[in-house]
Amino acid sequence: MARRPPLGGDTLPLLGRVWRDWLSPHRGTLAIVLVLIAIVGAATGFYPALIKGAFDAFDRKDEAALAYGPVIVIAVTAIRGFALFGQTVLTNRVVTRVEADMQSALYAHLIEADLAQLGRESPAAFTQRFTTDFAFIREALTRISTVLLRDIAMLIALVTALIWMDPVLTLVAAVVMPFVAGPIGRVGKKLRRVSTSTQEQMGQAAGLITESLQGARIAKTYALEGYLKGRAAKAFDEVRRLKMRAANARGRLDPLLEVGGGLAVAAVLVLVGQRVMAGERTVGDFTGYVAALLLAAQPARALGTLNAILQEAGAALERYYALLDEAPHIREAPGAPPLRLSGGAVRFEGVRFRYREDAPALEGIDLDVPAASVTALVGRSGSGKSSLLNLVPRLYDVTQGRVLIDGQDVRAVTLASLREAVAVVSQEIVLFDDTIAANIAFGRAGATQGEIEAAAAAAAAHGFIARLPEGYAFRVGPSGGRLSGGERQRIALARAFLRNAPILLLDEATSALDSESERLVQAALARLMRGRTTLVIAHRLSTVRDADRIVVMEAGRVAEMGRHEELMAAGGGYAALYRTTLTDDRAAG
Repeated sequence: MARRPPLGGDTLPLLGRVWRDWLSPHRGTLAIVLVLIAIVGAATGFYPALIKGAFDAFDRKDEAALAYGPVIVIAVTAIRGFALFGQTVLTNRVVTRVEADMQSALYAHLIEADLAQLGRESPAAFTQRFTTDFAFIREALTRISTVLLRDIAMLIALVTALIWMDPVLTLVAAVVMPFVAGPIGRVGKKLRRVSTSTQEQMGQAAGLITESLQGARIAKTYALEGYLKGRAAKAFDEVRRLKMRAANARGRLDPLLEVGGGLAVAAVLVLVGQRVMAGERTVGDFTGYVAALLLAAQPARALGTLNAILQEAGAALERYYALLDEAPHIREAPGAPPLRLSGGAVRFEGVRFRYREDAPALEGIDLDVPAASVTALVGRSGSGKSSLLNLVPRLYDVTQGRVLIDGQDVRAVTLASLREAVAVVSQEIVLFDDTIAANIAFGRAGATQGEIEAAAAAAAAHGFIARLPEGYAFRVGPSGGRLSGGERQRIALARAFLRNAPILLLDEATSALDSESERLVQAALARLMRGRTTLVIAHRLSTVRDADRIVVMEAGRVAEMGRHEELMAAGGGYAALYRTTLTDDRAAG
């Protein structure tokens, strides 16, 4: 489906886009809704004429009216009631379907977005888009059919009845409307601005809550509870302030609508009353006209408050489309072929990379990683090791230069084939709230239970999994919280074993483990690296002594390169770094 940027700040173009993108496939159902709305409007417009006829009949002492009058009333109300029910059911069916489709499209966009795009907001702020923002959108779509269309139909029918009964009085009542419409429009524009600020502030507050709860251990260790409570209270108070501004703006609509309706009714009462007393009109005329006017007040009031709802939805739709329309920077070249593997050799040619213009991460990297070899990247924090690894599966793209796999630029092949050739194990273990079997199976779609268990055994995980109450059906909890750090790491290793990719990226995979867990994981890693092109970042340099080549990085550049013995003999930066980390390891042990 083609995506176009939002058109200005007006709500109507945004709603028009919602129609084109999401509502138009439901034309048939919406056509039935329109028919039911027309029936509701016609039945409502018939009420004043029915009341007028009844009172005129009573005035004429027409006893037959007592017999057929109630039957007509019951028939009209029954038709209107069933039409209202049908309209509500069909409207809810369409609105909930559209809401689910819009949410699915937004989620699909986010899950395929670049890491740079996702890093601009917290996960909680993105989640808030699916809750608060969609509450406004859903309310607006529902009200458009149940209020806008239905009440417009009712107003048309009632105004037709009013004109039929007395066109002059109807003109007098209509004179009041322009005086009310202007202030309502100004209130709506203010609501649009306030609603945008409120939705953004609620996203920030949601991010603050998530961040605080995830960092509960640090907060308690450093006695930060008071600071966090104060920060949260300030954020919540700002949300409250914005909500109060919105509520006050909406509250101004009620007196405007009440005063406008009161002026219209008062004018009609005076003019109709004078005509009835002068004998120019009957009591039936008076009763029918006032009934029609009072009936018209309800849909007119609803249409007045609808503007506020549409403005809030407009703010939510602007945020929705602004995010949905943002094209990812990491995209496949048109007609890109799949990656052709002949061993998995990786080459970095003149690679430069920046996260931002003022933040260079890599400066002119030239590096060959032969197929089936182990290359260790070492260096102090911020030297560019992780940035280099991220370029291989195109989590980011180079700013300058090329990354090649078996001689093919990673930007010139399909993303699916590229990422299928790469397995990643890092210190940041990502497990989903699902079973152990499912988390391992993410390594390769369609894996059998036997293959999953074989991968777990290779990762030294089968033993502890077999001891769990449900075995491989054990649910790991949010972020794997029901497992220890070593257990989570071995599940991640099993996933990499199952993937069986020729290129392996290890980013400090044992840095946060105790000695026993590290021993098990290191043994599994040694098995995993056999015959694969491996790039490994190690916190403890003693674990990469046997690497085919060690690359020392400083400030985004390659400072030294060679085997452990060669670099130690050279007595440069690596030798100093190795002695420092060895001393730290002994102190920790």
